[in-house]
Amino acid sequence: MQIYEELTARGLIAQTTNEEEIRELVNNGKAVFYIGFDPTADSLHVGHFMALCLMKRLQMAGNRPIALIGGGTGYVGDPSGRTDMRSMMTPETIEHNCACFKKQMERFIDFGEGKALMVNNADWLLKLNYVELLREVGAHFSVNNMLRAECYKQRMEKGLSFLEFNYMIMQSYDFLELYRRYGCNLQFGGDDQWSNMLGGRELIRRKLDKEANAMTITLLLNSEGKKMGKTVGGAVWLDPEKTSPFDFYQYWRNVPDADVLKCIRMLTFLPLEQIDEMDTWEGSQLNTAKEILAYELTKLVHGEEEAEKAQAAARNLFSAGGDAAPEAAVAAADLTDGGMDILSILVKAGLTPSRSEARRAVEQGGVSADGEKITDIKRVFSAQALQKGVLVRRGKKSYKKVVLRED
Repeated sequence: MQIYEELTARGLIAQTTNEEEIRELVNNGKAVFYIGFDPTADSLHVGHFMALCLMKRLQMAGNRPIALIGGGTGYVGDPSGRTDMRSMMTPETIEHNCACFKKQMERFIDFGEGKALMVNNADWLLKLNYVELLREVGAHFSVNNMLRAECYKQRMEKGLSFLEFNYMIMQSYDFLELYRRYGCNLQFGGDDQWSNMLGGRELIRRKLDKEANAMTITLLLNSEGKKMGKTVGGAVWLDPEKTSPFDFYQYWRNVPDADVLKCIRMLTFLPLEQIDEMDTWEGSQLNTAKEILAYELTKLVHGEEEAEKAQAAARNLFSAGGDAAPEAAVAAADLTDGGMDILSILVKAGLTPSRSEARRAVEQGGVSADGEKITDIKRVFSAQALQKGVLVRRGKKSYKKVVLRED
């Protein structure tokens, strides 16, 4: 099976332009393609995961990836999928986030000599003369068409700033520059980027050549990827300092039954034949499938050793009362009158983002400590108990062994 057919079989391709040409391009290793990543945080998260896996698959098939870091578009912010305006970042924050992205991407993509490229659109966007941009690019965009785009329509009721209104033009200009500089002939993106990508394709055709070989493809990417990236505690990060390998493993170990085989098909590099055999799995077999998913993705992001450790810890957690559960340390300074209440413990352990969320979890019966269900929001654990370690669980998915450590 060739790569285009494999992408289709894995459920990754949602829509394309020029499907036959794209199929021939990628199957013959002739695609120079890009995917953009705006540096809105100092770590990639699982919402980016599908894009990184796609780049890896296509590079393995002989195509050349361009990872476009949005050092320039990061000054504006993508309105797609947003109900409000993004926070403005300083140039120093954007530069720091870009450096963090590159380090993480190198686990997936080969940036060696003649291999993948990593470029920053700040190299051309920050040098643009405004009037020149209006004449060279703005003249090719219809405001009426732009306002019909989904990325703008959903913001019209709450208000769309002129700053964000320029995002489509900037992303379209990115494709033009990548085409000019590197011969980029294909762009990939999520379903919420479709209008922006069509704008770039049309700009190339208008500016350079009506027959210019610049094509677009959109994946079942952001609708699924963004959903995957949402948990009670926020995004699941690829940075082990923000989401530990164990917590990363546990996230995938606890995906809903209905999603596990879809995730295995889309995100892992297991052979399709092996995955097809799992399609008939049900009941306890789905737990095995979840272990396979969690192990494969943790190995891909954090390495085989960390994946082995996370899997062993998870199994021990269920079979041996939690001796291998990840630890959350508290200090003597965190105690009040020689103890710590359950709400503070939940927040300190990262099991809830706030005391109000902790209160709700306890009141709804979703919290236990050392196997005992906690129903009293004022329950206090002594320093002596915390020195030994208290296994705190929130629901079936989140566990921490809370231990008092010396300052």
